Amino acid sequence: MNVAAVESWIEAPLRRYIDDARARMAVLLHPSGQVMAQAGFTRDMDVMAACALAAAAHATASELGRQLDGRAFRGLHFAGTTRQLFLSALETRRGTYVCLTVFDEASSLGLVRLYFEELRRDLIAAALVAVTPRPTPTLAADFETELNRNLAALFAGPRAEAVIT
Repeated sequence: MNVAAVESWIEAPLRRYIDDARARMAVLLHPSGQVMAQAGFTRDMDVMAACALAAAAHATASELGRQLDGRAFRGLHFAGTTRQLFLSALETRRGTYVCLTVFDEASSLGLVRLYFEELRRDLIAAALVAVTPRPTPTLAADFETELNRNLAALFAGPRAEAVIT
C-alpha cells in the first residue's frame, strides 16, 4: 500500500504498521486535523474529511475522559458491519499525533492494538533521530528595499519611488 507522508521519518513506521496490522486505511494527523501521513485513501477530499472527523472525535473523547475519569480516554473503537475503526493518540518528541485506522475481517482489534503499540515505539524512535532542518528566514534581509522597488515599478513606473514605513 502506498504511504504519503509530510515528513519522511513517519513513512517507514506507518507502512510497517499498516502491513503488519492488515489495515485497509490509516491516517496520522495532528490533533488540529492537519494530515501528517495517509495510506489507502483514494481521494484527497476523503483524507481531509477523515482528518476533520478524527480530530473532533479525539478532542471530544479526550474531554469526556477527563470529565469522567480525570484523564483522557486512550483509544476509541467502533465496529461496523463490514469495517472497524480504531482511533488513538501517541506522543513523540515532535508532539502529539492521532492515528485513525480502518480495518476489516482480515484483521482484528487485538492485532491492530498490538501493532499500534509498535507504531508508537517506532515513531518515538524515529522522531528522536529525525534531522530537523534549520529554519530559514521568512523574510529576506533586504525585503523592505525590494518591496519598495517592486511597488514603484508596479504602480508608477521606474521614476516613482514608493516608501512603506
